[in-house]
Amino acid sequence: MSRIKVLSNDLKNKIAAGEVVERPASVVKELVENSIDADASSVEIIVKGGGKTLIQVIDDGEGLSAEDLVLAFSRHATSKISSAKDLEQIGTLGFRGEALPSIASVAKVKILSAADGSGSGHELTITDGTIGEPQPSSRSKGTAITVSELFFSVPARRKFLKSPKTEMRHIIQSVKRFALSYPEIAFRLVSEEKELMNLQSNSLKDRIGQVNDPTYKQNVLPVLYEKEPFKINGFIGNLNLVRKRRGEQYIFLNHRWISDRLLSSAVFSAYRSLVSRGEFPFFVLNLQVPKKFVDVNVHPMKTEVRFRDEWKVYHVVKSAVTEALKEILATAPDFSPHEAHDFEANTVEISQAGITFDRPLESAGKPRRENSLERAVEYVRTMSDREEQPLINLENIWQVHDKYIVSQITSGLVIIDQHVAHERVLYEQALAAMDKSPMPSQTLLFPQVVEFSADDYASLVDLLPYLEKIGFRLSDFGKNTVMVEGIPNELGWGNEKQVLKEIIDYYLEHQQEYASFREAIAASYACKAAVKAGDTLVRDEMQNLVDRLFATKHPYYCPHGRPIIVNLSLDELDRRFERT
Repeated sequence: MSRIKVLSNDLKNKIAAGEVVERPASVVKELVENSIDADASSVEIIVKGGGKTLIQVIDDGEGLSAEDLVLAFSRHATSKISSAKDLEQIGTLGFRGEALPSIASVAKVKILSAADGSGSGHELTITDGTIGEPQPSSRSKGTAITVSELFFSVPARRKFLKSPKTEMRHIIQSVKRFALSYPEIAFRLVSEEKELMNLQSNSLKDRIGQVNDPTYKQNVLPVLYEKEPFKINGFIGNLNLVRKRRGEQYIFLNHRWISDRLLSSAVFSAYRSLVSRGEFPFFVLNLQVPKKFVDVNVHPMKTEVRFRDEWKVYHVVKSAVTEALKEILATAPDFSPHEAHDFEANTVEISQAGITFDRPLESAGKPRRENSLERAVEYVRTMSDREEQPLINLENIWQVHDKYIVSQITSGLVIIDQHVAHERVLYEQALAAMDKSPMPSQTLLFPQVVEFSADDYASLVDLLPYLEKIGFRLSDFGKNTVMVEGIPNELGWGNEKQVLKEIIDYYLEHQQEYASFREAIAASYACKAAVKAGDTLVRDEMQNLVDRLFATKHPYYCPHGRPIIVNLSLDELDRRFERT
């Protein structure tokens, strides 16, 4: 018998589903794309169980006849291309003819649709890839498709799905992309019978405020740029919308959301002198390119494309953003945050290599680079091997450049980074609060109402029990909105919204670095609530901070493993001044 076998249609569809249907958000993406291609003016998405239990997409588009309903679930059947030449002129979001049969092979599907102008609809049910007979339905316009029990026929795939909350966040992100790419289309998103979005047809600027929060409209700059044969339009954020994590950067190619590192780097390059490393500006840009200059048929999910001249596109995007930023760039200092960051990092590493750990300075300005936690551990070991621990003279204590605390000890000097020192204090305080008694809270005289985007709000709900433990008092105030009634004692007033957003950003960006959920929360709170480099401290504040630091379990390194204390011995000073 031949060892090579022709795969069954069912198995081929299940394999295709592995490429097209990665998670519930992939199903939402494919179905909404069909609605948009059908010229829908309104799309409603209803979800249960993070999409694992139910996904329903309802539109008012052109709809399908009974005959087309059956053909739509046949593999490689599509209304969007008919010849190889069409692949060079793709103008629709869908075109492969794989999505519907792939989804139907791994879920239970029911579709009701009415061809435009027919006045009567039909219903079709597909279970485990088996297509039933079309039946008359009462639907008179558009299409309603229901996908339930995703991956019920492929249990191994279902096991790899994340929690409903995590999957829901991916769905929200997918819907946001469509909402920003097609502001003229109304979108409604409902999860567990709770409305998360209700977006009416609008301008792009107003839509940006709808999907994020109203303040975004006040902090965006228009982009309108043309260099034949390319056009770019959209909005970029000013410095008030810079965040500490990725996620609010949107590039659309002819209204199709794409993931393209080169084009993203073009935008970041335009912001180079305005933001520091690890900060990400907001942007929503639609790049209009003649179809013959781009190939969208290079990725199963159509999120990556290939340009005929990608570097030309890069320079066009950078020029467009630079032009929109020209007023802000005109007031920017010549010495950019990036250069400052690099200079500071090198200086600190040289200090750590040459002073803290008694290693010679390396030549040509190339300090030895090591894992920061390893440096901290070695420092702790060095400190513990000494007979005398550094007894800091709290009377002789100074602040240098509003960044470091310097004091005399018997054997020389110590230099303390005020930010990471306070981080360590707050980190251990927050962990203790989660284990035992909650931290005290200061009541706001005027409670603050804070509105979030749908995905930020979903993250906030997850963090809420832990935020309450560390001193936040928040209450629900309607759709994606909370009222801040109290904040931790260590936190200053007036920037509650910014701090909560930064905690969300920091947690989502760094949660994989910590062994437990609560440690990630404690670290994110500590980072955002700690005094910053640049904050002036009076003597009493410095003394109090040092006292609290040495009352912690691990006063020599911060939650991220960075050293807190640099010890400059008399021997080292003598060696530097060639006294030995």
